[in-house]
Amino acid sequence: QVQLVESGGGLVQAGASLRLSCTASGRAILYYAMGWFRQAPGKERESVASISWTGTSTDYSDSVKGRFTISRDNAKNTVYLQMNSLKPEDTAVYYCAGNVNSPNKYWGQGTQVTVSS
Repeated sequence: QVQLVESGGGLVQAGASLRLSCTASGRAILYYAMGWFRQAPGKERESVASISWTGTSTDYSDSVKGRFTISRDNAKNTVYLQMNSLKPEDTAVYYCAGNVNSPNKYWGQGTQVTVSS
């Protein structure tokens, strides 16, 4: 079993940056593809970014491409999401997910990101 804990969310102004972290415990995430999802009020949860277990392959939603960067440090059991040029439409609860290519994903509890205009 993998437990995921996100941190780094907060309230920022448009144009600012935030870095989210997701630390895993219980089992190493070394061989899992990891990802970040987000859910805004009244909307479905959507994929934001994903990264292969080697870290050599990444994928982004069109809405964040060029602004967000996902990375991982397997030695620290941690995945990051660097978010630059934040927009009000990025406001959401951000969730870390493990084993993203499987229907049996692991989920964190989420961290709130609020971007004011």
